[in-house]
Amino acid sequence: MAEITDFDSLRREMAANSERPEGAARNARAEQLLAEAEKLGIPLAVIEALGHQLKVYNYSSEKDKMFVPFARLLRMWDERPEDFDEYETHSLHWVFKWMSSGMLDQPHVPLASIEKWLGEMEHRYRLAGHSERAVRGAEFSVAAHVGDIPRAERAYAAWLAADRDSMADCHACELHGQGWWQAERGRDAEALLLWRPVLEGEFTCAHEPHTVLASSLVPLLRLGRTDEARANHLRGFRLVRPMESMRGAYADHVEFCALSGNEARGLELLAERPAYFTDTGHPRSRLDFLAVVALLMDRLTELGLGDREVPGPAGRVWRAGELATHARAEALALAARFDERNGTAYVSERARARMGQRPLADRLPLGVRAVRPVSVPVPPAPVPAAAPADVPDLSALLAEARRLSDTLQPNAVEAWAAVARAAEGVELDPRDRAEVVDHEAMGRGPEGAELFERAAELYAAAGDPGEAWAARTRAAYVRALTGQVDEALAAVAEPYDEILALYADDATGVHQTASVLMGRARILMRRVVEADDTAEDAASGDGETALGDAEAAVRELLAFVGGYDGDDVRIVSRDAEARAMLAELAVRRGDLEEAVALFGRASAGFVGAGLPWFAVEYEARLAGLAHHLGDIAEAERALRAALAHGGPHLEAVGRAQLHLQLAEVLGGRGQAVEAAEHALEAAHWADEAGEGPTLGAWARHQLGGLLLRQGRWAEAAEVLESALPDLSVETHGDGVVVQAQWWLGDCLSELGEHREAADRRLRAAEIARHWPEQHDHATLAHLAAESLGAAGLPAEAERAYARAGELWRGVGNVHGLVRSLRARAWLALRTDDGADAARELMAGAVHECEAAAGATVDEEARERLVAELGHTHRQFGDLLARSAAEDADDDAIRATLEEALSQVVEAAAVFASLGDGALDSRTGAELAAGWLETDLGRSARAAARARAVLAAYDGADGGDETAQARRAEAEQMLQVAEEQGAR
Repeated sequence: MAEITDFDSLRREMAANSERPEGAARNARAEQLLAEAEKLGIPLAVIEALGHQLKVYNYSSEKDKMFVPFARLLRMWDERPEDFDEYETHSLHWVFKWMSSGMLDQPHVPLASIEKWLGEMEHRYRLAGHSERAVRGAEFSVAAHVGDIPRAERAYAAWLAADRDSMADCHACELHGQGWWQAERGRDAEALLLWRPVLEGEFTCAHEPHTVLASSLVPLLRLGRTDEARANHLRGFRLVRPMESMRGAYADHVEFCALSGNEARGLELLAERPAYFTDTGHPRSRLDFLAVVALLMDRLTELGLGDREVPGPAGRVWRAGELATHARAEALALAARFDERNGTAYVSERARARMGQRPLADRLPLGVRAVRPVSVPVPPAPVPAAAPADVPDLSALLAEARRLSDTLQPNAVEAWAAVARAAEGVELDPRDRAEVVDHEAMGRGPEGAELFERAAELYAAAGDPGEAWAARTRAAYVRALTGQVDEALAAVAEPYDEILALYADDATGVHQTASVLMGRARILMRRVVEADDTAEDAASGDGETALGDAEAAVRELLAFVGGYDGDDVRIVSRDAEARAMLAELAVRRGDLEEAVALFGRASAGFVGAGLPWFAVEYEARLAGLAHHLGDIAEAERALRAALAHGGPHLEAVGRAQLHLQLAEVLGGRGQAVEAAEHALEAAHWADEAGEGPTLGAWARHQLGGLLLRQGRWAEAAEVLESALPDLSVETHGDGVVVQAQWWLGDCLSELGEHREAADRRLRAAEIARHWPEQHDHATLAHLAAESLGAAGLPAEAERAYARAGELWRGVGNVHGLVRSLRARAWLALRTDDGADAARELMAGAVHECEAAAGATVDEEARERLVAELGHTHRQFGDLLARSAAEDADDDAIRATLEEALSQVVEAAAVFASLGDGALDSRTGAELAAGWLETDLGRSARAAARARAVLAAYDGADGGDETAQARRAEAEQMLQVAEEQGAR
């Protein structure tokens, strides 16, 4: 750390300390600086050091340390007010408000002392000529805290009625307090109306919109405005995360998680701030934090996760149930201390109400990575001796199961499982047992072959040979699913022959026969898949044979069920599935248009039969083909239909895939807002399916990009930061990883986090440098250089720009090369003795433009290069004008300005050669030249340039903002030139 030798060095160190992160280290440095200030023997130095100390205490977890430096400052003011300059006089009166709230936040400070302090504050403000606004605001805070509602309402009204002056809190802070009171009184809509200017960025300060975003979360949930609540959480948490002093706002975000079904994220937030459990410097915010910890732990316990390990106070392992008890006891003990001081029960009542809240949303997807806690299985209740009257008997269960399976309902297998449980110890007839075993086999998937064989035996024993052959066909098909296609074909040959013979003799029905024909067709379709996957088969012609055999089997099935006009949906569904098979065969033959039409007919068949959930797969296939064919509207329709048809029957992973595909389609059509909604749903359902690191990461990547396109930088940054740990080159591809880092860098740049933006852009560049095509590498290197420059790292920026320039030259991009040279010139000018290097770099940029423009034969490209040349001359002139050293002699300054003028005049001439398309650029250069003319004392020339600009915009559209700005500047220049000429 720099040595403190004088007042200036002290001030520099205090300014540097102010920029450090909030916390104990910054506070300790402030204490050191006060000791150094005392050694200087300058009263104002001590005053400023005390003020600095007081400020860093206030913005930390050690707020209780504020009172000592303030008491000393006040004593110094009372003894020698002349030692305070204007700024420190203002600061002293300003922090009276901090003392008022600070006392209120410390339960050991008696209420009588606080009331006395209010009177002292009012007296001193009156002596200093300040308005009552800040005093009444402080009185309102006291009354609201103790629960004196009538007094709070009176003080609130007086606060708003008093004039705003230099002691009033900023607009953002005042609006936060006003909205907070409306929300406290149950007027959520009024609160949000008051907060709107802060939320929209009209009013900001060091702690706003941080606290307004946090305070808005629960009111928004109560009003059902969940999209805004989600956005405010993502934006707001990003702001409060690095600020130690914002424990109360942090607690609001934990509360939001507990009330919106985001318990897992709530735990992540607790893990990030372990010191919040125990920091005692600000009891009021600790009470708020512990109350929401209890709320979150109660929620976990309610979900059956009371034994789950959770973050808690350091020193031991905590379970959710244990931490709930601990946090509640600590919170209520703190509340009791406040109530004892206040003489009311209000603080405890509010704490209990906060801890007792019920969830306001079962699950509000946030888009960020989080795994929803899975509840502990509840042990089955003991079976009662006598079943209650409302439990269906076995015959009713059988009837319901048959109804569901005959109508192909999604939960038919579960219904037969219920029959099986109810039939334990009961002797069923062979037909009933056959159906139970048959559906158990269906529930086993590829592992059900042996059970299907057992079902076939039971069907045969029950006198239903047709269903027996159908069951054997199902056994053959599940063997095909395990790769035993040849064995399956051999096994289905006998059922195929036998079922056709039975049907010809009227010994079995349409349903059983169609079932066997469908099973055989499915097996032959599996052979097509295997033939396509085996290069040797394809080369030998086996693939074409497989296609022909499969198509013949499918068409045989269609011929059999095509004329059916009954109401058995099982037969109707065979027709629809057969058309989907033909569609798959058309895809393999390359006839995509025919495939789209067939998938459409298959979907329509299922929907028409009242079986829309079977249409989901085919609408999804249709969507993919339509997208490939460029029919984006049809792809969108099909994906929406798939989601609608699936309804509650869609599995989580399927729902995630459909939402993600729809997000991609809508994003490609420019519908970023709705696309983001689907990407959000995709991320949510991927997490629900346990696919967060794979499919969920894809969805978050997509969501981040869509939020960025809407200018929602903070939300996009949170989502992308959440996605990146799961995105990998191996799983998702290096292009996706680079794009995510690139997007995140763009977001961070917009948020003013330039050092972090540079880091993300450099990471992306490191991957892109291995690509054969280097344009992206060059772009990322250039963007990283911009971020490094904005972060105040000129040396690093210079190196990055130099690297970008090499890359731009390598890919033949003159515009990028020229811009990198110009940026380096401006960086050089900021260094000691860098003027000559800056000139050389800017001259190099001019040369590159001129050479490229002279060499190109493409007229459009030449015009772009000429425009770049004009901008380079203009920047060269500006750079020269700024390089004129103030301490140089008059002749040297004049020579530099003359040189600057020649560059700007050249810029105007270059722009003029481009005609009306470069009018605004030309007039901008003309005005710059005019101002240089005035600096050189050439008022007549300056006036002439101003008149030329006015003439150029004569009759310009009144809505043209550039034209109006140019005219206004020209009028100003004309006035200055006339005044200069008159002297």
